[in-house]
Amino acid sequence: MRIAILTLPLALAACATDGDAIPQRGTGAVCDPAGLDRFAGQPATSALGAEMIATTGAGAFRWVPHDSAITMEFRPDRLTVFLDAANRVERANCG
Repeated sequence: MRIAILTLPLALAACATDGDAIPQRGTGAVCDPAGLDRFAGQPATSALGAEMIATTGAGAFRWVPHDSAITMEFRPDRLTVFLDAANRVERANCG
């Protein structure tokens, strides 16, 4: 019992974070939406995602499955790709 009490602070300290240790969001890249329309209707694959990232220069990427809820904060480096029920690109936008 005494060992558990002595090791508890160490275990909790491992979970604690320092404000300086939190990674910064984004890469400094800005997503450029030009040309995203050409991806509409294509099936969602990792190769397509990589091509979309290369096209836009996005530093962050997310797929949004059909009927999913997402956060609405704006990130100029992020590419968001919305999928339809058939897992095809419905639309995509930066932010």
